[in-house]
Amino acid sequence: MALDVGVIGVGTIGQEHVRRLDGGPGGSRVVAVADADTERAATVAGQLPAAKVLPSGEELIASDAVDAVVVTSWGATHEPYVLACIAAGKPVFCEKPLATTQEACRRVVEAEVAAGRRLVQVGFNRRYDPAHRALKQAVDDGAVGAPLLVHCAHRNASVPPHYTRDMSIADTAIHEIDELRWLLGQEVTAVQVFTPRRSSRGGELQDPLLLLLEMADGVLVDVEVSVNVHYGYEIRCEVSGETGTVELAEPAPVRLRREGAVAGLVPADWRERFALSYDVELREWVDAVAAGRPPQGPSAWDGHVAQVVSDAALHSLHSGGRVSVELPEQPGPYR
Repeated sequence: MALDVGVIGVGTIGQEHVRRLDGGPGGSRVVAVADADTERAATVAGQLPAAKVLPSGEELIASDAVDAVVVTSWGATHEPYVLACIAAGKPVFCEKPLATTQEACRRVVEAEVAAGRRLVQVGFNRRYDPAHRALKQAVDDGAVGAPLLVHCAHRNASVPPHYTRDMSIADTAIHEIDELRWLLGQEVTAVQVFTPRRSSRGGELQDPLLLLLEMADGVLVDVEVSVNVHYGYEIRCEVSGETGTVELAEPAPVRLRREGAVAGLVPADWRERFALSYDVELREWVDAVAAGRPPQGPSAWDGHVAQVVSDAALHSLHSGGRVSVELPEQPGPYR
């Protein structure tokens, strides 16, 4: 059956999701939107054939016209909206973070466990990127033997004025935190953050940062976070194993040779680099929900664990030193 979706929050990423969902996978359509900026909500709804503007996210969730909900509002609002969806028995796709504190994430997990079924999916889109899926397949197949080291980089051309030092971890590196748990099938047991020489392009930010993650099986991972590189948006990941290495290939579709130089295109931002991953992510979510199956993507538990590791990294950033990661027991529904 077609899936009627309501979207809470229609800023940049919300509008990206609306575009994919309306008339998109499985015949899904957007039938309701809500946003703190009512004029923006009206503009977005006016471009859709069946969408209405509702006064609040709570009213959107309660609407009988809405089968499932997508939450792309400000991070601090995620917890109440997701909890309301669970209480209403409606599947919800929540962009990361699941919530902004460990305690809030735990409340979501507890509510979903009490509901007795999985309703929540968290928007960690790396898991849907064809290149990352090929990388994981190579690791899982033993193409390079047992992984020993992983080298990652997350580079942004620039960040908006409201971006803070903590966001380098809580908003940026959190993607790598989830990606590495998924890629290696292991939990992070400790983290340390290093602050190298500060870039003159970063203003008041401590940019770049270097994270060192220890995985449960002994693999060490270094993650460079640079958010003012100016040349474009770049994501790197290389796994060094016992018998070889495997890494993400360059995303540039062509390579140009002329005047004694070789050049390729670098994506301008996350929308260009991960366009296909968002297509796949939402298609698989819609297919599962429309068929009455629980979502199989990143779970509320994954969102909780990512927040725990992120908080440990922030503690290291502010206080220095190695910080152990202590995880609660994983509830049965997520095993």
